[in-house]
Amino acid sequence: MNKQGLIDAVAAKTGLSKKDADKAITATIETVRQALISGEKVQLVGFGSFETKVRQARKARNPRTKEVIDLPEQKVPVFKAGAALKREVSGE
Repeated sequence: MNKQGLIDAVAAKTGLSKKDADKAITATIETVRQALISGEKVQLVGFGSFETKVRQARKARNPRTKEVIDLPEQKVPVFKAGAALKREVSGE
């Protein structure tokens, strides 16, 4: 499902217009983005949590040239599914 499909589904489930559903989804995504940028964790009970983690500096190998390169430490966004979502997806 892409963003437009999500907008259509939210509009259908809530009775909002597609324009209002688009505004709500865009605002939600932007709020989560800003929270992650500022180092906050966003936790949605029953769904999961978004947070950032630090990936340690490491060495990697270019598969074409076999050259070893140093990758710097970097902050990356991660999503961890909540227990309820995991159960529903797995069919338990």
